[in-house]
Amino acid sequence: MNRTVIRGGLVITAADELHADVLVENGRVAALAAHGTDAAAGWSAEHEIDATGTYVIPGGVDAHTHMEMPFGGTQASDTFETGTRAAAWGGTTTIVDFAIQSKGGSLREGLDAWHAKADGRCAVDYAFHMIMSDVTAASLKEMDALVGEGVTSFKLFTAYPGVFLSDDGQILRAMQQAASNGGLVMTHAENGLAIDVLVEQALARGERDPRHHGEVRNALLEAEATHRVIKLAQVAGAPVYVVHVSAEEAVAELARARDQGLPVFGETCPQYLFLSTDNLAEPDFEGAKYVCSTPLRPREHQAALWRGLRTDDLQVVSTDHCPFCFKGQKELGRNDFSKIPNGMPGVENRMDLLHQAVVDGHISRRRWIEIACAAPARMFGLYPKKGTIAPGADADIVLYDPRAEQTLSAETHHMNVDYSPYEGKKITGRVRTVLSRGVPVIDGGRYTGRAGQGMYVPRATSQYLD
Repeated sequence: MNRTVIRGGLVITAADELHADVLVENGRVAALAAHGTDAAAGWSAEHEIDATGTYVIPGGVDAHTHMEMPFGGTQASDTFETGTRAAAWGGTTTIVDFAIQSKGGSLREGLDAWHAKADGRCAVDYAFHMIMSDVTAASLKEMDALVGEGVTSFKLFTAYPGVFLSDDGQILRAMQQAASNGGLVMTHAENGLAIDVLVEQALARGERDPRHHGEVRNALLEAEATHRVIKLAQVAGAPVYVVHVSAEEAVAELARARDQGLPVFGETCPQYLFLSTDNLAEPDFEGAKYVCSTPLRPREHQAALWRGLRTDDLQVVSTDHCPFCFKGQKELGRNDFSKIPNGMPGVENRMDLLHQAVVDGHISRRRWIEIACAAPARMFGLYPKKGTIAPGADADIVLYDPRAEQTLSAETHHMNVDYSPYEGKKITGRVRTVLSRGVPVIDGGRYTGRAGQGMYVPRATSQYLD
């Protein structure tokens, strides 16, 4: 029997803070016991980890990543190997990536293609959502089969006409299907048809710099689409999860629906909490580094996002990790902001940035673990296997030093991208050791994992709907 004891740390979950030792057996948490008790003292193990002075927290669950995603004539610069290794460095031990249905193709073909990309290459555990690009009678029927085998969430877009956009009727049909099979529809909520009009008008005026990306993707068009998908979900009798919420007006739509008792959920991302249109306006095309969709908003929107996280009108912080290198990829849009690949890196930084939010007083320690670990695990059918430290859970455990200081930089990060959106930002707190199913993948500042150590994890339906 393979046993490890973690002694001396402060165990923090979404529910509790305990000065406790943790016993790990065969990749799972076997028991917790208070420091110094006879129970803890009696544990023997092949491996003992001294956690004195650290937080012992669940591995992070990043429920929104795009490894190797094709977009705008290029593809995301992180592979499943490099991206999951970077996730481990940042204390994230599970990602949920997006398999993509091709126009004219089946959901199964898209899922198989993403399995082929990831199989045997991941450093930490992974699961898949399914992007529906072509809602037909056949793909609607396929949703049932996928739910049955552990792909229980489906993303549809009100944005990107000609690429991903589904019309209201298609979205309604997918929601109706999800209502019957227990799946969860996720939506990218922006009015893509209206945005394309504003893009065309901006370019005609000669407005070509990155900052115009944020201007044409007006916050009201995010709010309108958020309102619309909520109403469609209400008609379908289905839940809906709105991804990468960035605007105060969109948060208000979610809060209003939740106040009515509707099963409406939302996520935001670190870039919206820590960056703003000031970054998009950086000179010499530097603003291209910050082009993502939904776009960064003026700084005053951040207060509404933090408030939404505290009041649970926003439940999850994911990254939407979809990195493109500044040189050779972001530069595709040097003379036309609409051709800048949309996406930013972040899978390595999320846990640290959210701990900084604890330091800065935005959220509590337990809320940090809730929005980064427990809530995404529950939202997407992974809890309590993931997202907590409790008997029976996978031993995805992070020893986090809350007093260590670091400066975020592309020179030291492990994501396969040539810039950091948080370059020079000073952070208090740092990952020290990371276990994935009981096996160290980061140990005292060294990567000790390997490609293929991460396993595919089928998911149950959302536990927020039980």
